[in-house]
Amino acid sequence: MVNIILLGPPGAGKGTQAKRLVDERDMVQLSTGDMLRAARSSGTEMGKRVAAVMDRGNLVTDDIVIGLIEEQLVHPHGGGFIFDGFPRTLKQADALGDLMARIGQNIDVVLEIRVDDEALKHRIVGRYTCGTCGAVYHDENHPTRVPGVCDNCGGTTMKRRADDTEEALKTRMLAYYRDTSPLIGYYYAKGKLATVDGLAEMDTVAAAIAKVLDRT
Repeated sequence: MVNIILLGPPGAGKGTQAKRLVDERDMVQLSTGDMLRAARSSGTEMGKRVAAVMDRGNLVTDDIVIGLIEEQLVHPHGGGFIFDGFPRTLKQADALGDLMARIGQNIDVVLEIRVDDEALKHRIVGRYTCGTCGAVYHDENHPTRVPGVCDNCGGTTMKRRADDTEEALKTRMLAYYRDTSPLIGYYYAKGKLATVDGLAEMDTVAAAIAKVLDRT
């Protein structure tokens, strides 16, 4: 069992690689957004706290997120856990470390998926997905064979994320560099950091991640 954190800016491919790890290594992806949505509809005491905060239009506090994570971690899973989207700040990293120590678990490795900002902008601004099956395409790097028709399912509804624009990316990157990038040095100092090239082909990135995990 291996517990990992995926670090990298928006569009670096964290979600894609997390899905592969779930499929290939039977790991569990702990996505903050998914956990909050599940908690809100669960009817549990924690779920009621989440619903109350969200219904007021407030941000869910770190202690609630840590509580949701603890609910998952107390049920060990053979392949281990992937932390995707948490921690985002040094304060959250400290809180997660305290939780892991308290329940007798570890973060085994922190994978930084490193990308060049200009290449990342090109990747994000040009991408779109099939509205039917979710297959991902790109205006230049990977367009559909027939314009407007999904290679995978034949669907004809193509979608672009509202925040996949150059202006929105600037805002998201600013938040990443301000709040999250300090975690790279934080985990390097703890001897937990490994870095892979996020601009390589998806299979190459997956192979590099597998190599890190196999020696962990």
